[in-house]
Amino acid sequence: MAKGYWVSVYPAISDPEALTAYDKLAGPAVRAGGGRTLSLGSRVVAHEAGITQRVVLIEFDSFEQAVAAYESEAYQKALVALPDGVERDFRIIDSID
Repeated sequence: MAKGYWVSVYPAISDPEALTAYDKLAGPAVRAGGGRTLSLGSRVVAHEAGITQRVVLIEFDSFEQAVAAYESEAYQKALVALPDGVERDFRIIDSID
């Protein structure tokens, strides 16, 4: 079964400390949904049009599990805490196999 992944890229973060409330809610919600954080993007080398801001990669056992975790009540509460000063490009993708 193909795995599912959350990929979050943060082109702009005006106040990194403001992410704390979101992170405190999002982490437990992700784990409760079966997600495993593979990278928090503390070290990034960008090429072409890439950015060196935060990149987060989270793995789930399936694409459907990844979608369900995003739609969960717990994660939706975390999204409310995401600060206005954060620009984020978020995607749910599946693996090849």
